[in-house]
Amino acid sequence: MSEDEKNPARQIISDYARAHFRYFRTVDGAVYAQRNGHPVARPIRSQGTTGSHRQELMVGLFRDGLGVFNGTALKEALDLIEALALTEDVQPTHIRVAPGFDGATWLDLGRDDGQSVRIHPNGWDILTPDPREVSWRRTQLTGEMPLPAKDTEGKGIDRLMRLCNFATAQGESLALAWLVGCLSPSSPVPAPFLTGPQGAGKSTAGRMLVRVIEGMSGDLRRAPKDEENLITAVAAGWVTALDNLSHLGPDLSDLMCCIVTGAETIKRALFSDGDVYRSRYRRPLLLTGIDVGVLRPDLAERLLPLRLERPKVRRTEAELWAEFEEALPIILGSLLDLTVTVRATQADIPTDLRMADFAHLCAQLDAAASMGALDAYRASLDDLNDDVIEGDLLAQTVLKHAASIDPGAEIRMASSEWLHCLTQLYSGEECRPLPKGWPTTGKVLSDRLKRIQPVLAARGVLIDWGRTGAARYIEMTRPAPPSPSEQAEMF
Repeated sequence: MSEDEKNPARQIISDYARAHFRYFRTVDGAVYAQRNGHPVARPIRSQGTTGSHRQELMVGLFRDGLGVFNGTALKEALDLIEALALTEDVQPTHIRVAPGFDGATWLDLGRDDGQSVRIHPNGWDILTPDPREVSWRRTQLTGEMPLPAKDTEGKGIDRLMRLCNFATAQGESLALAWLVGCLSPSSPVPAPFLTGPQGAGKSTAGRMLVRVIEGMSGDLRRAPKDEENLITAVAAGWVTALDNLSHLGPDLSDLMCCIVTGAETIKRALFSDGDVYRSRYRRPLLLTGIDVGVLRPDLAERLLPLRLERPKVRRTEAELWAEFEEALPIILGSLLDLTVTVRATQADIPTDLRMADFAHLCAQLDAAASMGALDAYRASLDDLNDDVIEGDLLAQTVLKHAASIDPGAEIRMASSEWLHCLTQLYSGEECRPLPKGWPTTGKVLSDRLKRIQPVLAARGVLIDWGRTGAARYIEMTRPAPPSPSEQAEMF
């Protein structure tokens, strides 16, 4: 093709593209395209397996009778469009859940026609969002969801709980609170950890909870072997569900903490030594397993243990999933109704729990439906503290030493003195050998105490650090219990 023929082709493509598509950029500088009036955005540089903008542009040109153009003309036209889009307004893209105007929240149903659910203070509706309000990003993990049913009168919640095998009503209330929390684009929720004996249906229940939000294509995955693969999986979907965990190493534990409460990674941009690619993520996380061994305190504060029991009557997989798929529109409709009610309910924000947003959600759920979710959440955290202490010999030794302190007394010693004191207490008169991982220096002891400080505080032992002149010290306090008059004032 001659140079004279290239220019008209490039011009035809760029004119058609700007007439039929809207182009914008994200804060990271990536340029996206939206068909006019359609909320789904596609990156113009992605070939992808879910359909690229280049492909939909070629199809549009062909169907509108403008011809078939070669790759050079398309590349030159898209290069021009990308350059022009960098001067446009910045707009974020979202997967599955997005904030909208006037306090509304949108839920992407994954449909080709772009229909989504708008959750607003007065209810919820099925609409096609304005592309300037919401831009959906789709991946292979974005499955299609059924249209939710209206006027379910809460029947879907009962059907979901009958299909799952939660051991207690408290577990059901916490699972329900987590599902409502998954529909919030900005508030972090703790990660449910489905536990129970072998054959309790942990994987099945976890898969059902995920599919309420992600559709029937949502599924559980094995934990990736490295951080990069896990971050890639997290960035491509909304709910990340990891199945059959048996061990949580320090690196995976820290990464899960970041996924629950939000973090950011920086990578070198491909084919570039002078630029970077920034990836932000905060996603709902779900885990299943019989036991993961020793829990780190920071992860324990972000977990939501839900115990299941073995079903009394076994059913075939085909029968079970056929019933779930038939009930899914009703389940989703009931969840949306409950979400609207909970968000409209006023409740005090608990100030003593780390994940205050979820604690507030539990309080709202209790005020709206009297489910006892907040008490169940406190009890679950207390159980997790016991699990952390049972797996940490240093925490057990500190609590043993604190039991010998008079209530209200304060003990200050240097970190090396504390190390000697606690080591002597653990070894005892029989001089038993120290376990693997026992602190070997005062600095290591100080760092370990900082990590288990919240767990010790939950058991009435306060640890603090300070300085007197040039010397640093660690202070241990066992607060005195409140007097009867102070207890009366509290209640």
